[in-house]
Amino acid sequence: MNPFEIFAEYWPRLLDGTLMTIKLTGLGALIAALVSPWLALWRVHGSTLSQLPLRLYISFIRGTPILAQLFLVFYGSGQFRPLLTEWGLWNFFRDPFNCALLVFAVNSTAYQTEILRGGIQGVASGEIEAAKAVGMGRLLTLRRVVFPHAYRIAWPAIGNEVILLMKASALASVVTVFDLMGRTRQIFSRTFDFSVYLWAAVIYLCITAAFVLLWRLAERRLSRHVPIHTTGAKP
Repeated sequence: MNPFEIFAEYWPRLLDGTLMTIKLTGLGALIAALVSPWLALWRVHGSTLSQLPLRLYISFIRGTPILAQLFLVFYGSGQFRPLLTEWGLWNFFRDPFNCALLVFAVNSTAYQTEILRGGIQGVASGEIEAAKAVGMGRLLTLRRVVFPHAYRIAWPAIGNEVILLMKASALASVVTVFDLMGRTRQIFSRTFDFSVYLWAAVIYLCITAAFVLLWRLAERRLSRHVPIHTTGAKP
């Protein structure tokens, strides 16, 4: 069976896996994007003692493989089934997709928090002082000055993090979440045709290329009010 015949026969399964990959990556990155700004503020402005739990969490996530985190949550939660049942959480942890999503969201949150911390620290202090001088309160300063500038600084790095998260989603198949790689492995186990992995690589490449294009368009929109300085330009 040639590669095009493989694709023609199994494209519905590959499409199903592709949608699962996009769903897992998108939801994980979105949850992280909602939580990380506030954790980043905590990292910047919190006292050393209050930051200790957050530092431990970030160090653990960044210092351990995401595969180990998947095993800890999916298989480890079974060791606490009576307790989780008592708390009404077992129905959540018994679902492989929920466990995978939790791991990816927690993992991405740690990385996005550190990326945004750098973005917030990169905001010029003069801009914050100017906001205070015109009477902006703390929340308004965060909304109108700090976060817009921090995201403009951190945007490329956040995009790289989402791409890495999408690639890491291939590990979800080890906990029986049939994303693109999981479906690819299923197809290979039936056909023993390595070309299916080539198709999977092409699909991953297409997803990444489309994401990069959209992310750069969003970056241009974020930077539309930033003046472009040129040196040596002639009128």
